[in-house]
Amino acid sequence: MGKFVISLRKNGEFQFNLKATNGQVILTSEGYTTKAACLNGVESVKKNAPLEERFEIKEAKNGKPFFNLKASNGQTIGSSQMYASERTMRQGIASVMKNAPEAPVVEELD
Repeated sequence: MGKFVISLRKNGEFQFNLKATNGQVILTSEGYTTKAACLNGVESVKKNAPLEERFEIKEAKNGKPFFNLKASNGQTIGSSQMYASERTMRQGIASVMKNAPEAPVVEELD
């Protein structure tokens, strides 16, 4: 099963990464000023990840596909890495849909 890892950025902001069972990061959050706001972001991902219509497929300037997970209000709550192909990006979406709803939260704030 995947897990959410909460960490502290160099600028003092909190962020979370959703990691797949193999440890690969499949979704990264924005920076949050408080841990409570970061945990709210995790809960939003858990709630929205099962809904396919919440995933927005994008293309980076270099042509590589990636996706954003959006909340019901349209705000981005997490972004993926850049993928080599649309097929592997769709596998990433499937992984978020499968892993996020039940993923435990682990703090790595050191």
